[in-house]
Amino acid sequence: MTSTQAVITMQLHVPQTTPAHVLAVDDDPLIREAITDYLGRHEFRVTAVADGRAMQAVLAQDVIDLIVLDLKLLTEDGMTIARRLRDESAIPIIMLTGRSEEADRVMGLESGADDYLTKPFSPRELLARIRAVLRRRPEIQQGRPEGIRAYRFDGWELNLNTRCLRNPDGHAVPLSNGEFGLLVVLLGAPNRVLSRDQLLDLSRLHSDDVYNRTVNTQILRLRRKLEADPAKPRYVCTERGVGYVFSVRVETIY
Repeated sequence: MTSTQAVITMQLHVPQTTPAHVLAVDDDPLIREAITDYLGRHEFRVTAVADGRAMQAVLAQDVIDLIVLDLKLLTEDGMTIARRLRDESAIPIIMLTGRSEEADRVMGLESGADDYLTKPFSPRELLARIRAVLRRRPEIQQGRPEGIRAYRFDGWELNLNTRCLRNPDGHAVPLSNGEFGLLVVLLGAPNRVLSRDQLLDLSRLHSDDVYNRTVNTQILRLRRKLEADPAKPRYVCTERGVGYVFSVRVETIY
């Protein structure tokens, strides 16, 4: 006669990793088509639009991992768009242009672009540059809740698309890569105690950006940005000997 032992385990949901989503902004329909076709055949999700207004509409609705931006659009200068993007988010930007002068390349990089490619360009080279930029931004590749656009809690909002945190007054609160990754994990499991090891694994806190820093340090920095009194946290609370828990209701926005 045998006995059956019931073993109860808590399984933490690990978000599925989706293909990187590239947003191409170019007023030339042939270039938009070429980028969409080539990147699509290399396991990227691609959305292509003609101007800054359409770009903003996509950013408001979807998660974008990298933007390929034409320097000279018919309706708005790409430099202006790049500067505005960089003020609002950390989405990587590769700038395209028909110009080849060194001054223009420097201006593009100084405006916030991560890389620069001169037209006419090889789609193969664009693919290589996109992959290189994404490798330099390892936090972009972390598992992210599929289809979720934002989290809201107590008047705060974390936009997963623009990677922007706004406080109840609507002001942007800057986050480091490590703080962003940690907050995404906490908001994805509200009122659930997560151990330090779980936070390390799920938030990729062992990436280059936070190498050799502890979860405790990242939690402290996050509290300083979220809490009215970091010494008496209301949102990110400590469960002694266990880990941390996000202790308020979180609304998920799709």
